[in-house]
Amino acid sequence: MLTATRSLRLVNPRSSTLLLRSIAVRGLSSSAVESHIKVHGGLSDADRIFTNIYGEYDISVEGALKRGDWYRTKDLLHLGREWIIDQIKKSGLRGRGGAGFPSGLKWSFMPKSSDGRPHYLVVNADESEPGTCKDREIMRHEPHKLVEGCVIAGTAMGANHAYIYLRGEFWREAQAMEKAVAEAYSKGLLGDNACGAGFPFHVYVARGAGAYICGEETGLIESLEGNTGKPRLKPPFPANVGLYGCPTTVTNVETVAVAPTILRRGADWFAGFGRQGNSGTKLYAISGNVKNPITVEEEMSIPLKDLIEMHAGGVVGGWDNLQGIIPGGSSVPVIPKDICSDVLMDFDDLKRVQSGLGTAAVTVMDNSIDMIKAIARLSYFYKHESCGQCTPCREGTTWLYKMMKRMESGEAELEEIDMLNELTHEIEGHTICALGDAAAWPVQGLIRHFRPQMEERIRSFKAAKEIGQESKEGEKQFSYDP
Repeated sequence: MLTATRSLRLVNPRSSTLLLRSIAVRGLSSSAVESHIKVHGGLSDADRIFTNIYGEYDISVEGALKRGDWYRTKDLLHLGREWIIDQIKKSGLRGRGGAGFPSGLKWSFMPKSSDGRPHYLVVNADESEPGTCKDREIMRHEPHKLVEGCVIAGTAMGANHAYIYLRGEFWREAQAMEKAVAEAYSKGLLGDNACGAGFPFHVYVARGAGAYICGEETGLIESLEGNTGKPRLKPPFPANVGLYGCPTTVTNVETVAVAPTILRRGADWFAGFGRQGNSGTKLYAISGNVKNPITVEEEMSIPLKDLIEMHAGGVVGGWDNLQGIIPGGSSVPVIPKDICSDVLMDFDDLKRVQSGLGTAAVTVMDNSIDMIKAIARLSYFYKHESCGQCTPCREGTTWLYKMMKRMESGEAELEEIDMLNELTHEIEGHTICALGDAAAWPVQGLIRHFRPQMEERIRSFKAAKEIGQESKEGEKQFSYDP
């Protein structure tokens, strides 16, 4: 039952009125809860974790130290792995790489004691999702946050070694990370007596070859071992049998980079941002038809419309010119303008509208965009990036792209839309990794929200074809061949 002390969300003035009406219907007066309605967003500079995300200041270890990185890291490490994991759990931090799995819980899966095999932390810096450009900013401009995070997270997992696996195209980022690691060794922050804590910790920077599939944790491990980046069957899970057959946790750049600040400022501080179950601050990468494309740190659960208007200058041509938004990277379903007006940027609210937060890469598309062509282009990407190991993905993504090209031109039958939808469900959930799901969801979103456009495209093509045939018949009828 709803009580007056429960914190409620406010999306915008219009939706707040609807909210208060719904509360009144439930028997609770609006005046009793008005003071408890919480507005998410408008993060202050004092609460930002990433204070040099735009590279305005010195990115070296000296600059990092001035901004508070590596501050009393030794003391944090001495509090022990159980304390670190407990604090991460209490903070409500969920994985920032796309799946949104509770980070503290994931870290706790690592064996509590060693059976003789070393434990490994592997940082997934293979940021290859179209539209996603947040982790590269951390590695370019805040590399020491990631290196320190490796020490903190690795200690929580009982690991003494961390590998940072970068996307092959990330040349500048690799240089920045290698320099930061070298600086940390020279300062005694890494090495056989890391941070003076009395135990060794080593960080290695590895580079991939640009394959999207290596963003999947077991495909990444295979690539790191020198093999073709093809995902493994699970179980066994990496926490038991991972890199080189040893216990391993693979986690995202942003997830690791925020850990030291959470421990310093307190789990309750981090948990105080966003709605319950959607805690903390988040890097959002906004691109597409906006006036000011940007990667910005904001509070979780900020309304999507507010995020775009506050930080990206709004939609080109105004909000009324908006057609749809992909809210979490190319693998999540697109949502239309009417949903975008009220939805919150967090895991649960985007799931409610049959989309997802994913990597929080917000791709804005106005009315000048051919939505069918845009989704067809994504279908080509997933066809190209499929490793070919699973038949539903290898064959399904190829057929998906072929059918989407027919939808793009309109050279199809209306019943093929349902066939296309059926095909996506034959792919979804039938593959070793989530690439099949990633290929299927954008098409499902297109059919769910933009089916009238698809039908109109098919009808227009047929009408044009009929006019063309009539024109040809007329030319034959009145042609004169002496």
